[in-house]
Amino acid sequence: MTPDGFRKLALRLPDTREGEHMDHPDFRVNGRIFATIHPDPAWGVVLLTPRQQKEFVRKDPKAFFAVPGGWGRQGGTKVLLKAVKSAALSEALKLAWLNKTEKTP
Repeated sequence: MTPDGFRKLALRLPDTREGEHMDHPDFRVNGRIFATIHPDPAWGVVLLTPRQQKEFVRKDPKAFFAVPGGWGRQGGTKVLLKAVKSAALSEALKLAWLNKTEKTP
């Protein structure tokens, strides 16, 4: 997976818009960020729930990692792009997208 591949998968989700947050690309639905491409282009980030994060890390510990600190405890999940399979990343992006569409602002 590459940053462009991550971008293409994220932008396939309905009503997704690409923006910028802290000088790196982010992906939003209804104005809410659900994923970013990390400043280090080897990584992407998806905003999962803590339970979802645990499951992805358990299934594929070479590709999914909790973001250090508070963001990680809340479900922020780093994705090592060279290690992740397209199907797993698609699933993670879809869940992150759903997390932001199902909650009220």
